[in-house]
Amino acid sequence: MKRQLLLQVSALAGGLALLPSVTLAQFPPPSAPSSRTVQDRWPTPEPPQTQQQPAQQQAPRQAQPAPRQARPKLDDDDAPKPPPKPRVAAAPANAVTCGGTFVKDTTHLKLAIKYDSRNIVFGDVDGPDGTKIKATILYPNESKRRLEVIWNNDAARTDLSMVVINGQSQWSAPKGVKLGTPLAALEKINGRPFKLSGFDPDGSASVLGWEGGALTSLPGGCRVGARIATDGKSAASVPQGKELLSNDANLKAVKASVVEILVGY
Repeated sequence: MKRQLLLQVSALAGGLALLPSVTLAQFPPPSAPSSRTVQDRWPTPEPPQTQQQPAQQQAPRQAQPAPRQARPKLDDDDAPKPPPKPRVAAAPANAVTCGGTFVKDTTHLKLAIKYDSRNIVFGDVDGPDGTKIKATILYPNESKRRLEVIWNNDAARTDLSMVVINGQSQWSAPKGVKLGTPLAALEKINGRPFKLSGFDPDGSASVLGWEGGALTSLPGGCRVGARIATDGKSAASVPQGKELLSNDANLKAVKASVVEILVGY
């Protein structure tokens, strides 16, 4: 009995001796602590991602408009400017036109207000065949600015009859006709040949008609007349007392130009 007890105790001791090795084999000890810090153990957290739904269940995405960028503030010099309007050429200050100052219903008083009464007189001017007629005279003492205005009503100095440009005056008529305009240039302004009266012995002739050219009818209802004269050397070579056109062969070699302009109604 005692011997059997000893054998059991001995066997139990041997089993206990083997127990640590079996336990170690089934449950290995934890590995040695890492030398990294706690912060090194985990990757840097990423923001949570929303789980996407299957393509067939995902709502269609609408295109979003691009964000509007703030417009830079512009200085006055940098601000866009509207395109310039086309310029309309103004009539020269010394131009007689069918409108404006020299309309049909102008008066001596209106001209005095426009050009200063100190620059206007009412007196005699040369008329046809050596006669004298009454007229309002602008700048009577300045040959290059002188202009004669003749009235149908001399007493009231109203109802414009005609404006006369002569002498050395630098006033211009409609279409830019001026004293000294050559005969060929006047024909070009008119756009076609015009009719002339027969030349006088002094080498001058009057325009009888513009033959439907640009000077025939003018905006405003006024009319333009002119007197043409040749130089002294060619006066004898032009036909006298016979109507002719400005492109007549007898005038090709003649130097003729405008010496008087009439603008009337």
